[in-house]
Amino acid sequence: MKDDGVAPLKTMWDEFAEGARLLGRGFSLYSRSPRLLLLGLIPAVISFLLLATAWFFLLWFIRDLAATVTWFADDWGSPWRGVIRFGAGAGIVIVSALVSVLTYTALTLLIGDPFYEVISERVEDHHGGAPGLPDLPWHRTFFKNAADSIRLILLGIVVSVPLFLLGFVPVLGQTVIPVLDVVVGGWLLAVELTGVPFNRRGLRLKDRRAMLRANRPLALGFGMPVFVMLLIPFAAVLVVPAAVAGSTLLTRRLFGLPTDKPSAALGKPPLVRAPETVVPGGHDVGVAGRL
Repeated sequence: MKDDGVAPLKTMWDEFAEGARLLGRGFSLYSRSPRLLLLGLIPAVISFLLLATAWFFLLWFIRDLAATVTWFADDWGSPWRGVIRFGAGAGIVIVSALVSVLTYTALTLLIGDPFYEVISERVEDHHGGAPGLPDLPWHRTFFKNAADSIRLILLGIVVSVPLFLLGFVPVLGQTVIPVLDVVVGGWLLAVELTGVPFNRRGLRLKDRRAMLRANRPLALGFGMPVFVMLLIPFAAVLVVPAAVAGSTLLTRRLFGLPTDKPSAALGKPPLVRAPETVVPGGHDVGVAGRL
């Protein structure tokens, strides 16, 4: 196929690698602009301080919490009481990691909504803009973003319940469950972070979930590295703003727009998988299905 600026993705692993590449491009674009660095750091630092305080108290009282949720093991002998409480503590940490990453991202995006709108807009403009993109001011999308973020946090809490219960299982709870945590967290982060560029297009949570589901390896290739990096202390303040830039590129990829440089491919149909559905306004955005 002739390359018009958006190369087709051939396999699942190609899509996964492309998602990771778009994240790397987001970091590159974000780091080149001192003004964007400053814009993104302010809300990220505020959110980080709030979540760091919560984690301090969680770890300080982790033994008490593990004992509380395993009250039935109070009369058990050693080593089984220690094993079950270790599993409980590990489960609490795993669930807290998932919920805190989602909460941190949602809180940062909420606090910094005007700033991240600017970052997303500049990334779009740097790559030639987007045809027919409605010019919605940040205050028009603020409450929609907040509502979508709350829904995703609640979904993360619901999903974390079975992960927490499985964390009690020795070996499985400390090996397989953390991997599932990364996969689930990566998916939810991909949905969360693409909220800014999707909302700028007048599309809502159900729309971006449908498009990302149709291109799940692409979404996981983007979201899973973000999740892992957000677990690194102090790295989170740089990750979210850069991931917003990367999510804008991911969104452009879903809509068949160039992600490397301005191109004549603007407006051409997407080359990644996207079922066809026409949304209000007559724009074919490839949205299908719901979670």
